[in-house]
Amino acid sequence: MPNLDLAFLGGGNMGRALISGLLRSGTRPEHIRVGESSAAARETLARELAVAATGDNSAALAGAAVVVLAVKPQDAAAVLEPLGPQLRRERSLLLSVVAGVPCSQLAAWCGGGVPVVRAMPNRPAQLGAGATGLYAPAQVGAAQRAAAERIARAVGEVVWVPREEDLDVLTALSGSGPAYFLLLAQLMAESAAELGLAPDLARRLAVATLYGTGLLAQSGEGDLERLRAEITSTGGTTQAALEALAAADFKGAVARALAAATRRSRELATEQALHS
Repeated sequence: MPNLDLAFLGGGNMGRALISGLLRSGTRPEHIRVGESSAAARETLARELAVAATGDNSAALAGAAVVVLAVKPQDAAAVLEPLGPQLRRERSLLLSVVAGVPCSQLAAWCGGGVPVVRAMPNRPAQLGAGATGLYAPAQVGAAQRAAAERIARAVGEVVWVPREEDLDVLTALSGSGPAYFLLLAQLMAESAAELGLAPDLARRLAVATLYGTGLLAQSGEGDLERLRAEITSTGGTTQAALEALAAADFKGAVARALAAATRRSRELATEQALHS
């Protein structure tokens, strides 16, 4: 996206992750401006990423084709409402990474008439290895969808979901998912230590196994069942472990976990709407 002017409203962790990814993928720093209320954060953005950062949101988004909203949910209304006339006048696309705020609410805060795309990235986006779900209402055009996708793709894998409510399931899967894998690795390390392995060695092996398995899954084109079967020898150690997990209803536990996360995502969206 070398020639597209972009504005970021919020220069926190996810904003910086997206900016870093864009710079790595060829966007020039002079095509990115950031509206950020914290002077310390503005200094960090200028020093580390060489992008212009200002405390004046209106100045940041002047002339921007895409405006990325990367603030806390409770701050979104206060940030957007004063900028609505400018967003409508400049016909900017609003790309929101704000959790739990639907497109209709974002558009309403802008005063209507502003195209909105929602993005749900996850924490590995900070390393350029993220998974981001995108949703756009029907009225958002193909060129604007392509622009949103190019921004999200700068930090990893991108998928489009056909319904906005699918973002709640995506949040449960890829948004919260890294925590599930990290918990599993932590528990594996703790169990290995209880079986006699030195704790520091157990942690190193758990982390290396987590990392290597991710690479293996990528190399196998996502055929997780086949890859698991290839590792599992009949009557071997892996089969014994998997049978123990099955006996403990591991599948049911995972299903309940994702259902709980999906339900909570929808509750948070409702709570946010009530307080807006």
